[in-house]
Amino acid sequence: MCRKLAMGISVVFQPLVIPSLMVLTLFYIVPEATMVPGEAKWSISLLIGFTTFLIPVLGLAGMRISTLIHSYHLPDRKDRVLPFTLVTVFYAMTSGFFYWKLNVDQLLITTLAMVSISLLVLTIVTYFWKISAHQTALGGWVALVAVLSVRFYSTPMFYYLLLIISISGLVGTARLYLNAHKPNEVYAGFALGFGINFFVFYSLLMA
Repeated sequence: MCRKLAMGISVVFQPLVIPSLMVLTLFYIVPEATMVPGEAKWSISLLIGFTTFLIPVLGLAGMRISTLIHSYHLPDRKDRVLPFTLVTVFYAMTSGFFYWKLNVDQLLITTLAMVSISLLVLTIVTYFWKISAHQTALGGWVALVAVLSVRFYSTPMFYYLLLIISISGLVGTARLYLNAHKPNEVYAGFALGFGINFFVFYSLLMA
């Protein structure tokens, strides 16, 4: 039962979901953070979900069917390099599209760019060391919410930050329980995601 729960947590908060959750945070939890018109938020959210979740999932499914990867869980470090590279390309294309074609809001574009950069660095690290992609993604989300909590402080934002931190801890625990990672791989993943994102968001929002 505990293993099924840990697996469920890992699937629900898989790395490909986090970019959409970060964008939804900007649009609906802290709407004053962006200049995106209210009527455009849902369509932009769907577009980002399509390009950062659905297309990469279909790409991974194609890799699995063609046996380029042996499992969707990617337990081996070497199996992760190709999928991570593919997803990095998808994310970079999404960031480029929003920057050159839409350019609707600086914070939104920065968020998409930082997700892409975090994944690129994760992919490079993966050539040498298997660290947690879950925690890298969650570290970026925590960093965004932490800076938003300082810039737009309110009691609900404080509790939202605690919620995201708790989710990150819960996912990290699930990954350890499933023996998907060692503790230092979980810590390193979070440090990577948080470290890359926090200073950029802080410089942008607190300048």
